[in-house]
Amino acid sequence: MNQAAITPTIFGIQNCDTVKKACAWLIEHGVTHAFVDFKKQGVDEAALARWLVQLGWQALLNTRGTTWRRLSDAERAAVTDAPSAQALMLAQPSVIKRPVVAWPDGSVSAGFDPAAWQARLDRGTTAGVA
Repeated sequence: MNQAAITPTIFGIQNCDTVKKACAWLIEHGVTHAFVDFKKQGVDEAALARWLVQLGWQALLNTRGTTWRRLSDAERAAVTDAPSAQALMLAQPSVIKRPVVAWPDGSVSAGFDPAAWQARLDRGTTAGVA
């Protein structure tokens, strides 16, 4: 199987340790990928809307990160549904769980799961990992 034929796009923040691990893992496995840095390029509103539909706002919102913890209690309490989560994610992209991966088959995943990613490569497809 030609692993280089699978060309996902990684969305995240360049200095995020998890993003660094994910990109290194792809390189080690011979998978060419594109990278979009939230800090430098922002988050595309239409792409974020698609991610929210596929993954759900709870899976995409990083409530364990520094950005979330720095929000006021009122700001955190205001995130109660997809529209409120989307507004926060657009305003503060670092609150998005990283990395978000747009796979060539149209699916999206959030977070780095080496076993799930390996399963994609083993199947020779990019389907089935969320």
